[in-house]
Amino acid sequence: MIELAYRTAEATGIVLCTQDEAGPYQTMPHPGESWEPAGDPARQSHEYLRNGTAKLLTLFRPATGEVRAKGVTTTPNTVLHPWLQDEVTEMLAGLPPVTTPEAERPEAAQWKTWLGHKPRAPLPPLRMILIWDNLAGHLSCSIVGWLFAHGVMPLYTPLSGSWLNLAEAVQRIIVRRALAGQHPQTPEEIIAW
Repeated sequence: MIELAYRTAEATGIVLCTQDEAGPYQTMPHPGESWEPAGDPARQSHEYLRNGTAKLLTLFRPATGEVRAKGVTTTPNTVLHPWLQDEVTEMLAGLPPVTTPEAERPEAAQWKTWLGHKPRAPLPPLRMILIWDNLAGHLSCSIVGWLFAHGVMPLYTPLSGSWLNLAEAVQRIIVRRALAGQHPQTPEEIIAW
């Protein structure tokens, strides 16, 4: 299903996004490349204070390369869900309204394709597919109900299938560029970088 979503969603007018939480990143020296003279490599202290961690929330739209990210110190549902709802609401507000009846839309733009059956209750037009991890918090009735009510179909990566979530690849690039060769002293410094 996830492969089908990557191949067909955007071509049929459905926005495809991936979401993930990365971290924790510690306040410690992070190795990285440097331009030091030969024989005199850069050195970082092996001593550091455990002064907290930071995490990265990421919403990525592969078709456009748009990345929405936020640094936080913790990622319970009370932090993740409101952030995700705000970002998804903003993305959906920028889309044109759907005026074509469900039965006349391409198969990849119909709920039944992704649910495996016709919806049991009336749903708004499908407007977005969200690929994310199969975590308990992502399966909660409150967030899944909110997504459905806003025309968003969640697709969950299988266990050991995190490579299917392209947000993870984007996070590795962001974190490597932000922290390589750095020694942050506070979680706020990590978030700012």
